Amino acid sequence: MSLQLSIPDSVLEAIRLQELRVEQELLTELAIALYTQELLSFGKARELARMEKYEFAKLLGERGIDRHYGAAELEDDLNYARSE
Repeated sequence: MSLQLSIPDSVLEAIRLQELRVEQELLTELAIALYTQELLSFGKARELARMEKYEFAKLLGERGIDRHYGAAELEDDLNYARSE
């Protein structure tokens, strides 16, 4: 499943970014908002933001957003560590 959002031209024009950066910035901000509201997990939020794990974690830290780290995330990290 895929979703396309329609953003009015007037809103896009009001965003003070280079045209090439608008899509990435909107995806990043959406990912952060959904993660902050606990609507997306860390992994899915960073996937939406098109960022690597470290990069997204660093961004959350810079914004003062606490990681939601529970049993599922611990299990993922342990599985990852064991696969190395």
